[in-house]
Amino acid sequence: MSSADSQKSKMLAGELYIASDPELWAAHLRSQDLLTRFNMTAATAETERRTLLTELFNGLGEETVIKPSLRCDYGFNITIGSRTFINYDCVLLDCNLITIGNEVQVAPGVHIYTGTHPLEAKIRRSGLEYALPVSVGDGVWLGGRAVVCPGVSIGENTVVGAGSVVTHDLPANVLAVGSPCRVIRQL
Repeated sequence: MSSADSQKSKMLAGELYIASDPELWAAHLRSQDLLTRFNMTAATAETERRTLLTELFNGLGEETVIKPSLRCDYGFNITIGSRTFINYDCVLLDCNLITIGNEVQVAPGVHIYTGTHPLEAKIRRSGLEYALPVSVGDGVWLGGRAVVCPGVSIGENTVVGAGSVVTHDLPANVLAVGSPCRVIRQL
């Protein structure tokens, strides 16, 4: 268990931390082993895939489908609701919490990032980084190759256009596109 001043605790609190910490490195290696096994499963191995993802993630809802290949840092910071579909080649960098709701559609190549780095070069070059949680509401559709940046919340039923870079929170029930992503209309 992590103490209050551990690097893991700092990471989850959004504070500066050192990712090469032994506890975090061991957790990272564990997740990479599970991901390697998941990404190598046969297309017909639905039970094996679900078992591996259940071991990897904090929570995985019923009838959720995730296609390989998938990448993440730790897995234990990821919770995915029911009846969600995550298509091929997605990246979920979970240095902080990633919460994906129910009935979410995630197109191929979507990247969700919680990890980020200090703007000041001296601090950044010291190896310190930090992470902010990401939340994707129920019924959201993230278009192909969309990028969701650290600290962003996306409201329920919102559609994010392909190739968009989401740098700020998006409200519920809107269509948002572009880089940076902007709301273009209500749904």
